[in-house]
Amino acid sequence: MSRFWSPLVHTLSPYVPGEQPKIADLVKLNTNESPYGPSPKAVEAIAAAAGEALRLYPDPTSGALRETLAAYHGVSVEQVFVGNGSDEVLAHAFRALLGHAAPLLFPDITYSFYPTYCRLFDVAYETVPLSGDLSVRIEDYRRAAGAIIIANPNAPTGVALTRAQIAQLLAEHPDKPVVIDEAYVDFGGESAIPLVADHPNLLVVQTMSKSRALAGLRVGYAIGDAALIEGLTRVKDSFNSYPLGRPAQAGAIASVEDEAFFQDSRARVIAGRRRLVEGLEARGFSAPASSANFVFARHASRPGAELAAELRTRGVIVRRFDAPRIGDHLRITVGTDGQIDRLLGALDEILG
Repeated sequence: MSRFWSPLVHTLSPYVPGEQPKIADLVKLNTNESPYGPSPKAVEAIAAAAGEALRLYPDPTSGALRETLAAYHGVSVEQVFVGNGSDEVLAHAFRALLGHAAPLLFPDITYSFYPTYCRLFDVAYETVPLSGDLSVRIEDYRRAAGAIIIANPNAPTGVALTRAQIAQLLAEHPDKPVVIDEAYVDFGGESAIPLVADHPNLLVVQTMSKSRALAGLRVGYAIGDAALIEGLTRVKDSFNSYPLGRPAQAGAIASVEDEAFFQDSRARVIAGRRRLVEGLEARGFSAPASSANFVFARHASRPGAELAAELRTRGVIVRRFDAPRIGDHLRITVGTDGQIDRLLGALDEILG
């Protein structure tokens, strides 16, 4: 450790992202990236924006992108915030909305960036155990809270709450900020965005990294009451007034406008998920019903660590979390049909 670090740095346990290995002929099913690529119109817009104008700063308000997102979701532009990936948007939300005297609540098994943000921003928190079937129970959140954040569908389980359940959570906590992190909602969940109109305490966060296949562009956004958005903006402008470059803004706008490509791509992922689940179940795996672009699967008799290691030797990378209750589960991204075939074929070799 460096003696020049600030005292806070010594206490941090940073988030560990999914591995990005450089292995030839790799089947990479560990980071929930899209197997199909972004809209060609988005790629064209990014290329067009990557010209002489790059010498100029981008629009710090991302006004055109926010107007596009507002029209798409049926809200006002004052209700839209954009940032450098949903991770940055979430970080601003932790700083602006989620730090209170009473603890922040979130599930014990969820996106592991949440406790990392809590440590970084000194947010007191308590985890709420998932049920035995790895689902969130709204009734378990009937306790003292300063704020609540829930990933829906949850990660890494893929299990989703309905919009009616989110509405119940909001009704039971009308005076507390509630953040719903919808990184995977386009693959089968119900977005909470329609609830924003009647719930000034609700912030919904989405990303273009998953269903729009723009993980390399880093674009995320939030929709909520204008007062919540103003809080995020105050933090942003105290940190980085220019989070999205010109190519990012242009590509994101083009992606949102290409609805036909978006619907086709997400339908292909959903069909692939069905095929993946059927293949895993035929080989002795079980998994909770997923509304995401991944499956959280456990074999009936083989340890998760052993399976992950054996798959790796065959050029197939999946994600495993060495954590209580889920150490034998593998989070497997939905790939192309060819990638799914490679995974299932490798499992046949491993399982005999």
